[in-house]
Amino acid sequence: MALRRTLATALLAVAASVCAQAPATAPAEGTAAPEFKLQDQKGEWHTLKQYKGKWVVLYFYPKDETPGCTTQACELRDNIFAFRKADAVILGVSADDVASHKKFYENHSLPFDILADPNKEAIKKYGVLWSPKEGVELASRQTFLIGPDGKVVKHWDKVDPKGHSDMVLAEIKAHSPAKAG
Repeated sequence: MALRRTLATALLAVAASVCAQAPATAPAEGTAAPEFKLQDQKGEWHTLKQYKGKWVVLYFYPKDETPGCTTQACELRDNIFAFRKADAVILGVSADDVASHKKFYENHSLPFDILADPNKEAIKKYGVLWSPKEGVELASRQTFLIGPDGKVVKHWDKVDPKGHSDMVLAEIKAHSPAKAG
């Protein structure tokens, strides 16, 4: 009986410590988007602050050169002129390193920067850390639309790579003032 109580107490202590270390949650719509400083495929540094005044499509994805990630990147690539017309910048982020991003960028002729977050700092700040198996931590496939004022306008936490680019464009258009012409 004493052994059971000891085991139960130990189990409760472990459960409490695990719960106390809950992962960061995604920034809520209408709140300031977390700042970051990450390198792109060329080794150049990017911060969110440098895009103030523009729409930012900040999309997180698990891994370079995987089927879903390639589909998503290529659909965004294929809509690049519509994003530019909407004064929107696309930034992809994964835990892959700069060298991996350079190959991915070149292999698919991506016209936007992809940012390396091997330390998972931005991935954690945005609450998108995902562990598909023991010892593996990746970014889950999520997108944040950040307005020109630096606030999160829309968060997609379950992204289907096929057709997502059009959904993001529609959201930008819905929040942009109509231009006279």
